[in-house]
Amino acid sequence: MVIKVFLATSSGSTAIKKKQQDVVGFLEALKVDYAQLDIACSEDNRMWMRQNVPEEKKPANGIPLPPQIFNEDSYCGDYETFFDAKEDNSVYNFLGLPPPPGSKEGEQAEKALIVENGTHAEENPDDSIEVPVEERNGDAHGEEEDDAREGGEGDEAEGEENEEAADDEAAEGETAGDEAPAEEEEEEEEEEGGEAVEESDEVAEDTQAQVEEEEEQEEEDLQSEDEEETEVQEEEEEEGVEETQEEEAE
Repeated sequence: MVIKVFLATSSGSTAIKKKQQDVVGFLEALKVDYAQLDIACSEDNRMWMRQNVPEEKKPANGIPLPPQIFNEDSYCGDYETFFDAKEDNSVYNFLGLPPPPGSKEGEQAEKALIVENGTHAEENPDDSIEVPVEERNGDAHGEEEDDAREGGEGDEAEGEENEEAADDEAAEGETAGDEAPAEEEEEEEEEEGGEAVEESDEVAEDTQAQVEEEEEQEEEDLQSEDEEETEVQEEEEEEGVEETQEEEAE
């Protein structure tokens, strides 16, 4: 779809030139693709514009003045209607184009669509659909509410049972987790105790061997002392005998 803007480039009216510049500048700011068609230099463009402007949109003299805006062959409006659409943030709607996402006009269109599909749909129900007598009297809804309540209570009970089962499983898992480290700690303590006993036995054996060696050394020292005393006594006795013999000889 191409937006067509019919202009008079050689117009002597300052007001018309200003209006044309306003339309073209705003379309460029919105980055809307459009084509400028000059009616001053082309008689075909002038005739096409005058023939396709609706009769009710033409001025009293029957000659529409530029700028005139079309979407392909569909008439959009003149400068006054364009200005009103710009003030109402509905230029895309005026041009017959979908508003880009995130624009003010796009947000307004979304809100209008929500209202149309929601509130207005509820305000204008389809009278052709027959409503059962039970629903008119409210009995059917009452039964449905009771069923829904019973179903809700059943679901809640099942939910509570599932929660209790999950809590039991979690507690068993925690207990098993606590027992496993306790058993490992006991095994480690037993191993450490066994190693300590072995070390103490080795220390006791070393101490006993050292004591025995010291006792043997003491016995040997005592024996050597006794032997030395015995030799000294024997020497003294021999000296005494020799002295006695010398005295006798004298």
